[in-house]
Amino acid sequence: MFLTISTRGDAAHPATDLGYLLHKHPDKAQKFSTSYGTAHVFYPEADDRRCTAALLLEIDTLALVRRGKGKGRGGAPDAALAQYVNDRPYAASSLLAVALSGVFSSALRGMCTARPERAATPLPLRIEVPALPARGGAGLVRRLFEPLGWTVTAEPVPLDTEFPQWGDSRYVRLVLESETLTLAEALRHLYVLLPVLDDAKHYWVSSDEVDKLLRAGEGWLPTHPEQKLITSRYLSRRWSLTRQAMERLELVRLAEADDSEVEEIDNAVEEETETEEKPTPLAVQRREAIIEALRASEAARVLDLGCGQGELVRELLKDVRFTEIVGLDVSVRALTIAARRLKLDRMGERQASRVKLVQGSLAYTDKRLKGYDAAVLSEVIEHLDLPRLPALEYAVFGHARPRTVLVTTPNVEYNVRWETLPAGHARHGDHRFEWTREEFRSWARTVAERHGYDVRFAPVGPDDPEVGPPTQMALFVIRTEKEAKAA
Repeated sequence: MFLTISTRGDAAHPATDLGYLLHKHPDKAQKFSTSYGTAHVFYPEADDRRCTAALLLEIDTLALVRRGKGKGRGGAPDAALAQYVNDRPYAASSLLAVALSGVFSSALRGMCTARPERAATPLPLRIEVPALPARGGAGLVRRLFEPLGWTVTAEPVPLDTEFPQWGDSRYVRLVLESETLTLAEALRHLYVLLPVLDDAKHYWVSSDEVDKLLRAGEGWLPTHPEQKLITSRYLSRRWSLTRQAMERLELVRLAEADDSEVEEIDNAVEEETETEEKPTPLAVQRREAIIEALRASEAARVLDLGCGQGELVRELLKDVRFTEIVGLDVSVRALTIAARRLKLDRMGERQASRVKLVQGSLAYTDKRLKGYDAAVLSEVIEHLDLPRLPALEYAVFGHARPRTVLVTTPNVEYNVRWETLPAGHARHGDHRFEWTREEFRSWARTVAERHGYDVRFAPVGPDDPEVGPPTQMALFVIRTEKEAKAA
């Protein structure tokens, strides 16, 4: 991947001062090691009137696959299809942003002891990126850069010049020009917005990314019209980090408007003497109820069927009595997110040996699911069309036949207690149905009788005397041969 930074000058202020600002001599070609390859800095042209610095990043594709596992955090959504054939070596992305911060770290901070006055002075700048992935197209590129003082040229790159009818790719050729920005401001814009446009960071996003975003966004992000989109994408749509960043950005905006320090605004409200206890979220209550039931069943090897993004798997890993945990989901994207959240690539060997994420469909029998102590179907069955439910029943109860099966599903009767839920609407747009308590119990008893299980029921969440609990749970336990004959 490739990027150039150009500036103009004259005899009094030669353009070659760019070398001082970047801390890279125009007469040298230098290279720097990065986590995923080698960065080269060189100057295609350098004289008093015009100077151009080029950053070429050579990606080590093997290192990218080894460190990133070739999925999602390996660099691209395309990488899951082909670990060694993707756009990472060519398209500007978070890989290039990290190289910028490493190679031009002093310039990014606006530090230059040799030319301090030039570092603080706006320069005539021209930045070119030949291949920039832009999820949102050229229009989004302009919406991100133009409010910052850039004149933007974003030319869509066709999928194939020989076949124009195929249309444009998701890449653009980007040219940015400005007379009003310092070099440090320009670099900070690129550092944040390159990965925002690519929308696929190559590394795990943790809480320290909030600090990085706020440092690089100082002076421009709090007032940017696309602040929310930038923050969300930069933090890989992790809602908790996004909320934290947005709150801190709002404090900065308020402080600037009031001409005061952030600390003064943040401490304006006295600490409350009484703290109101927040109710435990239903999802947390559901996981706690499931884990308690699994402990009571003395299960050690557990299946989380329809594991989604791995919330239950993560909680099960905290209890050493669960020696083997398998998360299965039909969605590769959900499994990729689950692997990130569980930090599988950084997990110790002993812990990693306890967990496995696999892709599969509950509409079909799967020999990988046989022989387990327990299986959990938490908020899964309501996402299936009713005609496909018998296939799931047989795959789990008839073929896999774990000793214990836990099934949770919404209680539709409780929906009248949700003030924000319109009458007659399901709780989630993908729910194919939501059952009353009687409908759920009738289905569960039929399944139990058909496949040789006993079943009992338990409420999850507050058990309303009129409409019951928000979530209903069925606990199936397989009958022994003696019990089956007696039945």
